[in-house]
Amino acid sequence: MKYWTEAQASGSGRDGVTKLASGMLTVTMNSPKELGGSGKGHNPEELFAMGYAACFLSAMRFVAQAEKLGNVPAETTVDAHVGIGALPAGGFGLTVKLVAKMPGLERDVAESILKRAHEVCPYSNATRGNIEVDLELA
Repeated sequence: MKYWTEAQASGSGRDGVTKLASGMLTVTMNSPKELGGSGKGHNPEELFAMGYAACFLSAMRFVAQAEKLGNVPAETTVDAHVGIGALPAGGFGLTVKLVAKMPGLERDVAESILKRAHEVCPYSNATRGNIEVDLELA
């Protein structure tokens, strides 16, 4: 493994504090109103969405360069939409929709980058077969 990080949650998880061991980030957690909370803090789904979006954008840039598919424009963005809900068999599950915008890139090249990034992104690999991840090129 090339890199490890560490975070700690305290309180009741969704209503408490989560912080990095490095001390570089501390987040007040609170369930969203839709899940019965006040919505005044952040929640794990928001943090997951931020991480997935950033990681996926990096994967797009990596595959474009490594496979000589062209340059991913500086204005490229990835919007990660993360939902949570009950599973039919019990418990809870996530669903994800990733929307990539690559202005100025030919559509077939952009679609190739999007597809390949989903094959190499660590978040995509961690979730593959576990949650539904929809890809969209805007």
